Amino acid sequence: MPYRSFAPSTLAAALAAALASQVQAADAPATLDRVEVTAQRRAESAQDVGIALSVLSGDELKARGVRGVNQLQDQVPSLEVEPAFGSGQAQFRIRGIGFQDYGANNASPVGVYVDEVGFAFPVQTQGLLFDLARVEVLRGPQGTLYGKNTTAGAINLLTRRPTRQAEAGFSVGVGSNSAVQAQGYLSGPLADGVRGRLSLASERGGAWQHNRLTGEKLGDQRVDAVRGQLEVDLTPTLQARLSLSHNQDRSDVPGLYVPTPRARTQQPADTDTTATGWGLKPDFAQAIGVSPDAKPSRDNRATNISLQLDWQLGATRLTSITARQRFTRHELADWDGTAVNHSDVDWRDNARVTTQELRLASAPQAALPWVVGAYYAKDRLSEDWQTDFRSDYGLITRTRYQQDGRATAVFGQADVPLAAQWTLVAGLRQERETRSLHDFSTGTTPVVPGLGVSGTASSLTTNQTSGKLALQFKPDAGTLLYASLSRGLKSGGITAHNTFNTLALTAFQPEKLVALELGAKADLSRALRLNAAVFHYDYRDQQFQDVTTSPTGALIGKIINIPRSRIDGGEVELQWRPLQGLTVAQSLGYKHGTFKAFNSPLLGNLSGHSQFFPKLSYGGSVAYAWTAQGFDWKAAADYSYRSNSPSWLNRLNVDGGTVYDIPAYWLANARLEVAPSNSPWLATLGVRNLFDRHYDLTRNFFGNRPSTADDLNVAAAGQPRTWTLTVSYAY
Repeated sequence: MPYRSFAPSTLAAALAAALASQVQAADAPATLDRVEVTAQRRAESAQDVGIALSVLSGDELKARGVRGVNQLQDQVPSLEVEPAFGSGQAQFRIRGIGFQDYGANNASPVGVYVDEVGFAFPVQTQGLLFDLARVEVLRGPQGTLYGKNTTAGAINLLTRRPTRQAEAGFSVGVGSNSAVQAQGYLSGPLADGVRGRLSLASERGGAWQHNRLTGEKLGDQRVDAVRGQLEVDLTPTLQARLSLSHNQDRSDVPGLYVPTPRARTQQPADTDTTATGWGLKPDFAQAIGVSPDAKPSRDNRATNISLQLDWQLGATRLTSITARQRFTRHELADWDGTAVNHSDVDWRDNARVTTQELRLASAPQAALPWVVGAYYAKDRLSEDWQTDFRSDYGLITRTRYQQDGRATAVFGQADVPLAAQWTLVAGLRQERETRSLHDFSTGTTPVVPGLGVSGTASSLTTNQTSGKLALQFKPDAGTLLYASLSRGLKSGGITAHNTFNTLALTAFQPEKLVALELGAKADLSRALRLNAAVFHYDYRDQQFQDVTTSPTGALIGKIINIPRSRIDGGEVELQWRPLQGLTVAQSLGYKHGTFKAFNSPLLGNLSGHSQFFPKLSYGGSVAYAWTAQGFDWKAAADYSYRSNSPSWLNRLNVDGGTVYDIPAYWLANARLEVAPSNSPWLATLGVRNLFDRHYDLTRNFFGNRPSTADDLNVAAAGQPRTWTLTVSYAY
């Protein structure tokens, strides 16, 4: 692309030309695009779906620099993602429904899917996002149409499919802290009735943290991902789609900073939140098989294969999705954020997941759309993790176990027309699930007689019913009003933390959520769209990280069930295209929760107390595109706000205060795109965290009783301001 200087006179001329072009185009109406989704397992307009959902295109996410599922929390309302101790164990929450567990063995209340195949464990979700068609975020219980039954919602990642015409493209970017990113794809026909697509992505560099003692950098990315797809028209009515992907992540693990002074170790609070620390004792490094000078890092590998068969049987379609996932995790983290061995952690996970889904559905435009199906899932997780606690307790702990899970379900849903403009939606699901943990052990080095657990087993079997009943009213082509009552479930499980008491392994039960939702979707004009929903959740057996009490009165850490809670709130989303080239989007989410019956041995009586999550989320974007001086230009910005996130850890703080709350924060990102008109080339300059705001992703502590002045408090900071310059080509 030829170089041009951007003198003030050139910029003024460009803006004048842009304004003139808008005056000339004043008679050309600006219209919003139709957004097609498959939230209900059939292609339809998002405005015709009686579910609260947000949709973002893959191109827009790439342009905004969103390369991981965790970053979606700044793009849609009522979604939060908190990394446990800054690790790869993501903790998802939608509308206040979440689950906090630093262990890897339990399911999330938010289902994350890639091309309709769900991940069994949250640690599997941290791969690179690339070559996506779109992302759909569904709020509210999902069960009657989805393989996994969830209480909070679902995140659907839909990849770009092979094309019937030849396509190719690539992008290369450089940025702050020596970051380098590259993506590419090649798609098109391979033979008569055969199409293929190959997609690649890679990231390097980007270290934005440093060791407070040595200055050594931390935060470099080293990620490589590839996806191959093959579509074959086996017969005029039978199509097969085979997808194989592999992701390898050998990046640095983010470090934690010290937010408050540590009197015991004379460690002052960090005034620079990009500072961190790490260090391994030589014997611990030898035991886990790494170098004594190793930085916090990971070596995670994921291989996923799926085969989808679609068979048109007259007026119905039979769909089969068979998938196999293999995931290995080696993550070395320093959870105290210093060179002192308060908590140096080495994780080794090995997961195998097999799923099979069969669906029989009516034609999408049938007078009475319906779908019935069956689902089967089998998973196995082996985990082995060690922690060096010797600075405080004189011990290294090692926890090992194997967990097996199996689930079977049948489900169905139908849209029954009642009268002109009225539709009744009814769905039902029956599910049986078994989880068993065996060969569980926690041992210590040095060995302490009587301290430890060995060869312990635990299991849980549940049979649960969930469903949905909704009434939809469509007074005109651009308006949908709906009311729904649904019941969702999240799997029960077993607390697999390092423990010296077998009572910690007592299974916790599934949580149940009855949701009442009222919503409206309206295209108020061809250029203005407004969607809104309000909800009330009756929450039973909420899963919460707490303690249980032994017969001797000892407190034993484990995940427990809260008898009853409630959450109320809603969202509003607006899209507006007031004139050609200008697009404005706004979103607002609010939620408030209360424990109705919760008397905790650890936290006290919390009945009537507010739940622990941020109440308010706000976001928006503005983009303006114009043509001037032979170039196509686009200036865009997106921004988000999240209110204060209160933490239950403050209930343990002997000094009182709110040191473990995550304070409210604003984030803003901006970009400028330029391309020669009618050219396949595009240059983009993007800046994330434009105003270089400090914000935290999580806060926590180590020690028996936290205090603001003398304990092992830690926090994971979000990235400071970064820039990226990307050049793209699309054929």
